[in-house]
Amino acid sequence: MPASFPRTLADQLRGWPDERVARLLRERPDLAAPAPQDSSQLASRAGTRASVMRAVDRLSHLELAVLDAVVALGGSPSADAVHAVLRAEPGHVTPALDRLRDLVLVWGEDDGLRVPGTVTEVVGTRLSGLGPPVTTLLAAYGPARVTALVRQLGLTPSGDRHRDVAAVADRLAQRETVDRLLAEVDEPARAIVRHLQAEGRDGVVESTDASTQRGPGGPVDQLLARGLLVARDRRHVAVPREVAICLRGGRTTRDPVDVPPDVATAPRDAALVDRTAAGAAFELVHHVELLLEHWGTRPPSALRSGGLGVRDLKAAAELLHVEPRAAGVLVEVARDAGLVAVGSGAEGEPLWLPTDAFDAWSAAPPADRWTVLAEAWLGSPRLVGLVGGRDRDPAGAGARGKPVNALSPDLERGWLPETRRTVLGELAALPRGSVLASGTGVASLVERMAWLRPRRPSERSVAVGWTVEEATLLGVCALGGLAAHGRALLGEDPERDVPPVLAPLLPAPVDHVLVQADLTAIAPGPLEQELARRLATVADVESRGGATVYRFTESSVRRAFDSGWSAAEVHELVGSASRTPVPQALQYLVDDVSRRFGTIRAGAVESFLRSDDEAALAELVHDPRAAALRLRRIAPTVVVSDVPLDVLLPRLRGMGAAPVVEAPDGTVRLPRREVLRARTPRPAPEHGGAAADPRATARLAARAAATVTAVRAGDRAAATRPAPGLRAAEPTSPAATLAVLREAAEEQVSVWIGYVDGHGSTVERVVDPVRVEAGWLSAYDHRTEDVRTFAVHRITAVRPLPAS
Repeated sequence: MPASFPRTLADQLRGWPDERVARLLRERPDLAAPAPQDSSQLASRAGTRASVMRAVDRLSHLELAVLDAVVALGGSPSADAVHAVLRAEPGHVTPALDRLRDLVLVWGEDDGLRVPGTVTEVVGTRLSGLGPPVTTLLAAYGPARVTALVRQLGLTPSGDRHRDVAAVADRLAQRETVDRLLAEVDEPARAIVRHLQAEGRDGVVESTDASTQRGPGGPVDQLLARGLLVARDRRHVAVPREVAICLRGGRTTRDPVDVPPDVATAPRDAALVDRTAAGAAFELVHHVELLLEHWGTRPPSALRSGGLGVRDLKAAAELLHVEPRAAGVLVEVARDAGLVAVGSGAEGEPLWLPTDAFDAWSAAPPADRWTVLAEAWLGSPRLVGLVGGRDRDPAGAGARGKPVNALSPDLERGWLPETRRTVLGELAALPRGSVLASGTGVASLVERMAWLRPRRPSERSVAVGWTVEEATLLGVCALGGLAAHGRALLGEDPERDVPPVLAPLLPAPVDHVLVQADLTAIAPGPLEQELARRLATVADVESRGGATVYRFTESSVRRAFDSGWSAAEVHELVGSASRTPVPQALQYLVDDVSRRFGTIRAGAVESFLRSDDEAALAELVHDPRAAALRLRRIAPTVVVSDVPLDVLLPRLRGMGAAPVVEAPDGTVRLPRREVLRARTPRPAPEHGGAAADPRATARLAARAAATVTAVRAGDRAAATRPAPGLRAAEPTSPAATLAVLREAAEEQVSVWIGYVDGHGSTVERVVDPVRVEAGWLSAYDHRTEDVRTFAVHRITAVRPLPAS
């Protein structure tokens, strides 16, 4: 073994340059939380099962095949040997092997590659379907049976079981030997061994002992005698890994592993894709704003499980004129963006309310608002496509579980953000002017994703289709292609922000409507925000789309009066906003509602009605529809009722009256809807590791660099740790410790210290003493790269280090 060959993974990490260690921590961020003490702890953490599974789940089919080959060859195979057993071009294998090394799933030099033991357990040879090696299978054989197999292969028994097993393994790894042994058996035996190696599973027999019931020299007996099959137990046989590789022509896989499936594409004008996606982006912003403004006055209840009820989701869909599935995506995106959260109502009941951040978001330009929503969706781990379906019922196969509600906490999938970015990355890789082919494009993208991330769970295939569907709904994609602002969202060009790309594509807001004779107003485009808000107060939205249709009704005009508007203000709004003459029918409608508005006043007796119009009160008392209101006239201008005011008012308005509430002092009280807000939740932890957005990537890089500094400081502390036999000679009294520290501060040399922290744990640090006074040491800590203070009485040992 060369002198430079690392003995352990920790030794290799110590020899890596800082940039390569930082790259490892960026690719596997779980290794840096919390910061490891030194390279030994980093290597130990990199070999834990949970960390290995996270890293392996992000490997492509080619990278898994390379890792599979290293495991299958066993021992410390060379890089050349790995190239030789793979059905792939060398130019493709080398980068894959380099990435495995960067992830420390493989370590060592080219002439001796090794894998952590956990990788063998997690990955094994599942991809290639190879069975166990001969050395493992022969562990169940007795000495006599091993000796018989040695002789059958033309070898001389050595009397040492381990040496004989190794000799059998070497012989069965030779293709000429396997070819010769296959030629010695009959055709049924050859068919059996080829079938088992192709299926990659064990065979079941009546008995693995030689039996006359099968006839002398039966197919299984022929294969067992020559080691082409090895008995696992009395009923099961397996093809040794060495034999299976020979049967595959010296390769670990039967098919090429470096050819990813192509994505089916079709030509499409890129400008059309951008404009269509921009229209969807504008609709997203408008829908979220409209929904949350509605929830600010009429919030839905939050379920005890934390989700949104099915009826409330359907009500949101009806409000926005979209399908419930699309409404589910909208409310989930609003939640991920921190615009909606669970708050408390007047009686403390849990409600879904807009947050404080919604007010600031509403005041921003549309392109900025869309960017907030799109970035929240891209980084969200919530699998929204499950909303409306049913979860898996553990009670039994085929049983239907509980419905999956929007905003439910059960939707999180840690792998989803990286999957979304990978899917959009594949769309971004398509040539400009190419989009997914209609009908086959999504299916081909699913196949490609299965190649890129073969270890993803079974939900991956549907998640790919849902990602494309949601991206289209949100305006990231359109017509099967990624829009220009979608590419900017992925951060491929750090100097290109999303809002400047999207803003020119958005439709310009209009400042007018077209009022029709049928009491409707048509907005020929997206209205200015203030105009849209004021118009929604006085008219109902009848339909949405490229042109929004508003309808003026008696109830909608009365809603404006209930909000404190006067008839003159309604006329002024309609007259100034309309590019067409205001029809007389609309003017009459406003004046008629204004004339009747407030002619009847309501109070509490439980409640009372008062009006100077005696005929109006008489008509109301004798109206058959008012029988259930139990109205009683106590004066020509006063009627009382035992029905509560909050019940009486909507019933009177349903009968066509327009009462207003009278305060105790006789003034008119105009009710205004209380706008409720929830506290903005704290940002959720970032998902996806290296697949995070550019800003998260920058934070991850800074954290990785700081961790590398800490690890290097820990390595230096470990290298200078005194030997156990010398620790008794270290100063143990505070006076001796102070003397060494003061001397080091004067001579400006580094020292190694053992220190008991606030949690009672002993840590080691390399520090440069600056000042020692009043029982405290001020020193530059090489681990944190900052000046820190240490209590001298907590220092357990100290030793000066030689100047470097």
